[in-house]
Amino acid sequence: MSEDQRILEGAYAACEESLRGGSDADRDIWLATLFAPSQTRRHIHALYAFSREIARIPEIVSQPTLGEIRIQWWIEALEGARAGEAASHPVGAAVLDTIARFRLPVAPLVALAEARRADLYADPMPSLNDLEGYCGETVSALFRLASIIAAGGEDPGGAEAAGHAGVALGVARIIADLPMFAARGNCYLPADVLARHGALPEAAAAGLSSPAMIAAVDELRQIARDHATRAWSAARAMAPAGRVALLPLALVDPLVKRGAGEDPFRPRLSLPQWRRQWRLWRASRRL
Repeated sequence: MSEDQRILEGAYAACEESLRGGSDADRDIWLATLFAPSQTRRHIHALYAFSREIARIPEIVSQPTLGEIRIQWWIEALEGARAGEAASHPVGAAVLDTIARFRLPVAPLVALAEARRADLYADPMPSLNDLEGYCGETVSALFRLASIIAAGGEDPGGAEAAGHAGVALGVARIIADLPMFAARGNCYLPADVLARHGALPEAAAAGLSSPAMIAAVDELRQIARDHATRAWSAARAMAPAGRVALLPLALVDPLVKRGAGEDPFRPRLSLPQWRRQWRLWRASRRL
């Protein structure tokens, strides 16, 4: 093995470890990739590790301007302007190698990074349409690209399935992470859904529960379920090789069921790993 190959192997190993040792959401992705073909698994790790690097920028910077600089660095790395610098970053090296090997389009990853700029600020989510668009750019795009990787670089179809899957999982995770968002003063609950139930974005950002807030969040739970149902149905049109990329969708239902009808800002214990693994295994049989 050449020195370059050894370095690249280390980069891929770092991507896997970042998911395995990350948040519940990161570990769920790692668990789901265990069902992917062994020859493509590490490339899916690289894809999601890149997403994790972007998503955690607001957590590690002291002010939005610094976050903007980091996001711009990643965009320029994707577009080839910082190839040398990116090659020295484990996640950068792995994701750029994955893009080249599977001829992945760069535009969706650039759009993902651009969409994450909103996370640097405390502006409330204006509408359900905006929330669905945000989830589409930050989660659906990953489902879509992962399906291409799982299919060996060929397009397995299933753009509709990936679109609905991303919104379903994105909304479910936002609901699960409401205590964390409230602690930061962020509101990802769409203002039009809140208004429909008489709740306010300011109350959501402050973590203040009420019957109106619970009703608004429960409506979003149903929206996530509806998108998941549409995704499973649309998955039938995908080539079988690409369907494994949709496995994280199996975790939407348990995520949205937890705490339904209760204070959405009360921290809860994570779903036991064995239950997550069991649901993923069942979904893998279904797919």
